[in-house]
Amino acid sequence: MPVNFSDILVIGVSSRALFNLEEENAIFNKEGIEGYRKYQLEHENELLQPGSAFYLVKSLLELNNQADKEIVEVIVMSRNSPETGVRILNSLKKHNLKITRVALSGGEPLAPYIDAFDVDLFLSKDDKDVQTVIDSKACAAATIYAPPKSFDENDNRVKIAFDADAVIFSDESELRNKTEGLDAFHKYELEHEEEPLNEGPFAKLLIKLSKIQEHLPTTIELTPLRIAIVTARNAPSHMRVIKTLRKWGVYVDEAYFLGGLSKDKVLKAFGAHIFFDDQETHLISTSKYVPSAKVPYLSDSPMKEIENKKKTKTKIVSNCKDCK
Repeated sequence: MPVNFSDILVIGVSSRALFNLEEENAIFNKEGIEGYRKYQLEHENELLQPGSAFYLVKSLLELNNQADKEIVEVIVMSRNSPETGVRILNSLKKHNLKITRVALSGGEPLAPYIDAFDVDLFLSKDDKDVQTVIDSKACAAATIYAPPKSFDENDNRVKIAFDADAVIFSDESELRNKTEGLDAFHKYELEHEEEPLNEGPFAKLLIKLSKIQEHLPTTIELTPLRIAIVTARNAPSHMRVIKTLRKWGVYVDEAYFLGGLSKDKVLKAFGAHIFFDDQETHLISTSKYVPSAKVPYLSDSPMKEIENKKKTKTKIVSNCKDCK
């Protein structure tokens, strides 16, 4: 009988996001599949060390021990073949991660299997796979950054932080800010305060997180699954965020409206197991303190066009400096 995942949070995590496989990836890039296969077979009994998503996954799985039913399922999704994936399977067992479902695609893209496994959130280091998932709108997806040098994994609560616009909500407000300016953005948000913001790529994930909180033994105010919004918004645009979440029936434990202040210290104080944002400028600094992941814009979004133009301009400036 098929498993019903409607009340279960399903995380699809790539092996490179879960474990530190950067040395192995470098071998693959340098020596190809033959060199990589040889290395993995020779080291298949050596324990892989935690990657950026490891403590998030570990903490989420531990929620199952507190809930009245299974509320979290994790699927390791890897381009390894079954042969080269043995080291990954051995490491799952040695780390005592209760993960039973694994997808080893033998070099094929992982994105087509997202729907087959009913994934709610896909975490990977492969930009192309993540972009494909975002464009398909199959689920939330993000490219995870390198792990911070130190992270306090001793808190037995799970702490997940989200940016607001272009992550939880659509990128419409972000686009207005970029194209019309901050004053026009604030004016529009104030005038439309009672109108819910449209859903973004992580809206359904947030709603699912709120839903599984109901199966935890404590009151919602004392939940071991804490959710925070950390956004550059400030007054008067903050009320529309709060009222939208209320209309969605979502309880958020913490919210920080920073008005342009740096997000890194707030996230460090919060102790996020992961932070999702759409802008690299924020993520470069936050990833030094907490695991961080980038949420890409839709390929046909005006925000994607703006981002690509900015990257092109930065590359041209960089090349000009190199020519001097």
